[in-house]
Amino acid sequence: MGRGKFKGKPTGRRQFSTPEEMLAGTSSRPRTFKKEEAEVEEEERSEEESEESSEEESDRKKGTQGVIEIENPNMARPKNLKARDVDLEKTTELSRREREEIEKQRAHERYMKLQEQGKTEQARKDLERLALIRQQRAEAAKKREEEKAAKDQKKAEARK
Repeated sequence: MGRGKFKGKPTGRRQFSTPEEMLAGTSSRPRTFKKEEAEVEEEERSEEESEESSEEESDRKKGTQGVIEIENPNMARPKNLKARDVDLEKTTELSRREREEIEKQRAHERYMKLQEQGKTEQARKDLERLALIRQQRAEAAKKREEEKAAKDQKKAEARK
């Protein structure tokens, strides 16, 4: 019997557990999943134990490591810190790019503040241009009013 264009996987259909089965603990999970879950828990336990033992072993160093202490910038350092290890009082220093970016933003804010007050050269030029445009528009409006008045006067004379 044809099933259409899309065929199901040969491994079978998905089976979902009902909430009752989950509460009862009788859901049919694959056994491999349970094994993986147990392995993960064991690894976590062993990591905690190894951390405690590694602290004691770190005092004794092998070979020349105890004699020569070199700060190698290429050595991989653990980047993930646990919450309990974080020092809240420590201030982080900004990188050069971050400092420059912050300085740039502050300079722009200062400039915009001066611009609003009309104290910068560009602001003065803009205000002069604006005053000139307003004057031209006022003159143009006055001229239109005069032309309109003259037109109305001609109409009135033509009616008489």
